[in-house]
Amino acid sequence: MLKIGIVGLPNVGKSSLFNSLTKNDILVANYPFATIEPNTGIVSVPDNRLQKLKEFYDSEKIVPAVVEFFDIAGLVQGASRGEGLGNKFLSHIRETNLIVHVVRAFNDNNVTHVMNDVNPKRDINVINTELVLADLESLTKQLVKLEKEVKSNPKEKEFLEYCFYLKEVLENNQPIWTVKELDEKFLKRLSLLTSKPIIYVFNIDEADLNNEGLKSELKKIVEPSESLFLSAKLENELKNLSEEEQIDLLSLYGQNESGLNRLIVKAYDYLNLQSFLTAGKKEIRAWTIKKGITAPEAAGEIHGDIQRGFIAAEIISFPELMKFDSYQDAKKAGKVRLEGKTYIMQEDDIVDFKFNV
Repeated sequence: MLKIGIVGLPNVGKSSLFNSLTKNDILVANYPFATIEPNTGIVSVPDNRLQKLKEFYDSEKIVPAVVEFFDIAGLVQGASRGEGLGNKFLSHIRETNLIVHVVRAFNDNNVTHVMNDVNPKRDINVINTELVLADLESLTKQLVKLEKEVKSNPKEKEFLEYCFYLKEVLENNQPIWTVKELDEKFLKRLSLLTSKPIIYVFNIDEADLNNEGLKSELKKIVEPSESLFLSAKLENELKNLSEEEQIDLLSLYGQNESGLNRLIVKAYDYLNLQSFLTAGKKEIRAWTIKKGITAPEAAGEIHGDIQRGFIAAEIISFPELMKFDSYQDAKKAGKVRLEGKTYIMQEDDIVDFKFNV
């Protein structure tokens, strides 16, 4: 399951955004640290194919792919030294696959800014610095241990040299994600916060959703990192509306899709993820996989036994299936194909794995 941590300074709209995502009503307060533990919520990945397949197969239920969101308490300047609620929250970020950094870019005199004024660039630098300092402390401790290990195990020398390189990056107050080419096998061993992918979400006024000039200025602050613009206030208004009412409200602001849907889709794209489908009378289900994996590896997402006993994958693409009245009709027309162990999974694949254990 994809795990996303929502971070940012206090009172930037993180909890409002989380409420909208999960349709929960956790505490939203106009003071720092209203979020004491990382609230978690499971959110369905938007997928218009599922309802169509449910009707096509007359299935009993739909099981969408899901994302787990963590609303991590507002960090403040000095968090890496224990200020605010400090390292307690930095540790929660280590559990996630992706960081969503919510940045306040709206003005509202009724919502106190922890640093007294709205300044997105400064706020981003504060959070990034705290993450860098936390990584620097963690890496320095690991280097002490690693230097001793290299004396008895010279094979670790390359890893040690890479760690010193990363330490130099951090000492220049640069997050690891700014390095163009990273060695994933080494990074997995280090569990550094700033090695995680990041998407900056600028929380702007509803009136600015079509303000391309403002969005361009904000985007430049974080380039080449990914960014997205939404209004947490508007997203919160959308959460209790019907689909038709949501469309009507979004259209008033020149939008055709909620910011939250766009966030989930962007996260999927950024992490190079896709969903394949299994379909039948019992259920329609979407399964999250990395792009580029083989059919047996995808089968392993369902059950290890299916991967071990993999024989073949019976596959038809979703658009192709929708041209027919039934799966059997598609099969008779020769549109269902058998793929072997080297087949690379595609986004619209509807799969029936053949296996023997």
